[in-house]
Amino acid sequence: MAGKHVVLGVCGSIAAYKAVEVCRRLVDDGVHVSPVMTADAMRFLGPATLSALASEPVHDSLWSDTHPIPHTALGRSADVILVAPATATLLAKYAAGVADDLLTATLLATRAPVVVCPAMHTEMWEHPATADNVATLRRRGVLIVEPGVGRLAGGDEGAGRLAEVEEIVAAVGRLLSPPDLVGKTVLVTAGGTREALDPVRFLGNRSSGKQGEALAEEAAARGARVTLVTAADRPAPPGVEVVRVDTAADMESAVLTRAAGADIVIMAAAVADFRPKLAAEAKLRKADGLPEIVLEPTTDILAELGRRKRPGQVLVGFAAETGDVRTGAREKLRAKRLDLIVANDVTAEGAGFGHDTNAATLLDAGGNWTEVALTSKRALAAIVLDLVADLRRVVGGSPPREQGLGADTKGGT
Repeated sequence: MAGKHVVLGVCGSIAAYKAVEVCRRLVDDGVHVSPVMTADAMRFLGPATLSALASEPVHDSLWSDTHPIPHTALGRSADVILVAPATATLLAKYAAGVADDLLTATLLATRAPVVVCPAMHTEMWEHPATADNVATLRRRGVLIVEPGVGRLAGGDEGAGRLAEVEEIVAAVGRLLSPPDLVGKTVLVTAGGTREALDPVRFLGNRSSGKQGEALAEEAAARGARVTLVTAADRPAPPGVEVVRVDTAADMESAVLTRAAGADIVIMAAAVADFRPKLAAEAKLRKADGLPEIVLEPTTDILAELGRRKRPGQVLVGFAAETGDVRTGAREKLRAKRLDLIVANDVTAEGAGFGHDTNAATLLDAGGNWTEVALTSKRALAAIVLDLVADLRRVVGGSPPREQGLGADTKGGT
């Protein structure tokens, strides 16, 4: 989504505060966000907040904007117009073609795709007038992100709660991302496995699963059927089938039984290299003295995928490094028959485990290097899948070529 322009419309709803996080997420993904607030929206959310977080100050009037015709300027420059939250009034005006403020005028002055995220009390959402307005907008091609069921203003419960931020951002992503994976099956792994020492303790690592989830979400936005095998305890990305695992053996079983049917396999998980040969049946206690823990190697899932790789399948590996990133990436790509490897220095500031940002060095089997400076994990996921889409046009299933692996051509980032 980097470099795209989204006009973010905010209406007068108690859910207006969630527009702040929607704005932040889009900006983090490299989107230029132009916020437009209605007069009622400013009763719930100060314009200074969105002005500070968005790519430009809030637009709030047809008459006081710096551009002489602000609604046409916004409507023509937008790649997507997103209204979150959208009130019942906004739905009615938009369906009827009323353009009596900057937001409704912009909606009528655009040919860009429009995403509308309603939020209101249950009675209003279920009213026949609202249902008719929603149906009218859908017929016209507007993407409606339906509200969820949950707590509403005043302590009420029911349908009408604004969709979750992740679902809203994913809907925008589906419109902005290139549909280059439609009809393809993508298998992604994420998170760090846990190997039991006893019923209480485990050997693990610092992986949060965020990068793998970003890859799964980006692949789904591009039209792929996505399965995410994850050891992370995080919400499922929208539109993604999730298989939850715990140990390296669990991940091995889940991945190897699904990999043959995948067009693209992306191993972003941090899988344990070793596990205790025998886990204690009861909790190990300090009073019992220092335990002797014997380790054994786990299956190298990535190497096994390389051995099993079928013609036309693209295999992507990850390498978490703490030193010479390029040497480790080159050796791992060759040894494991990968088509692309994503290597990063997990000790670098703002990159690696637990962060929402990442920086990486990418190497493909043709010896082409791509350096990605610190960016959001979703933006890195987009770069990875751009390269994967290119690789799908040239990969024929043979082992990666060894010639050229010392080349140093840097891609644009």
